Amino acid sequence: MMTEVFDKLRTLQDILSQKYEIEREIHDIPKALTTKTELLNRLKKSYIEKNTKRERINEKMKSLRIKLSDAESQRETYEKQMDQITTQREYEALDKEIRDATEKEQQLRKDILREEKELEEINATLEREESMIQLQEEELSAEQEKIKNESAQKEEVLKQLEAEEKDVIPGLEEDILFKFERIIRSKSGVGIVPVKASVCTGCHMQLPAQFVNDVRNGEKILFCPYCSRILFYSESEISEDSYFFQDEDAGSLADLVDSEE
Repeated sequence: MMTEVFDKLRTLQDILSQKYEIEREIHDIPKALTTKTELLNRLKKSYIEKNTKRERINEKMKSLRIKLSDAESQRETYEKQMDQITTQREYEALDKEIRDATEKEQQLRKDILREEKELEEINATLEREESMIQLQEEELSAEQEKIKNESAQKEEVLKQLEAEEKDVIPGLEEDILFKFERIIRSKSGVGIVPVKASVCTGCHMQLPAQFVNDVRNGEKILFCPYCSRILFYSESEISEDSYFFQDEDAGSLADLVDSEE
């Protein structure tokens, strides 16, 4: 009877370990898109910021050109007035106005050239970023399609494993099954292991002699008091002398508590 239970548990162990691994993979699949999505978002944010700056520069250049046109018109007006002056004082005052207007023109031209240079650099950067954004969007789309296909395949495998699980679990006690599933999840997919030379092969801890004999007898399911895995006896893995001890050599499990209970 117990042999059949152990066989079921070993079969179930294989199924559950694969099932939980597939579930983890399905859960982690979206993480593969995180880096590409974050990069794309940063590129778009940078593009928006630079494009906003480009618009501000264009507005500023528009304003500077209007001021330059006004300064040129003013200088030309002053220059025309030169023909109408009659005194040295008027000449000096008008000459100063012309010099000031000329200096203003020159400064406005310098400002426009500076803004034009910055605008040219921003336009080049925006062109590069547009290409990068397009490339990243294409890669992201391809990755999403790939992940969609992978997810569908893994979901099919998961359904098959769940069907196999349903075929195996009938006849297993619910509390044992509950503990076993928890052990599989927490112990890297290994929930049932043999005892060898009075040592749990799951955690490699030495087990008390009487407890080892109880495992060999196989009258009930026993959990390792150290790692909580289910223990079983296997003729193919353990010599006959490995389990039987004299009564005076037998230890006690009175002080051991099942960590899962």
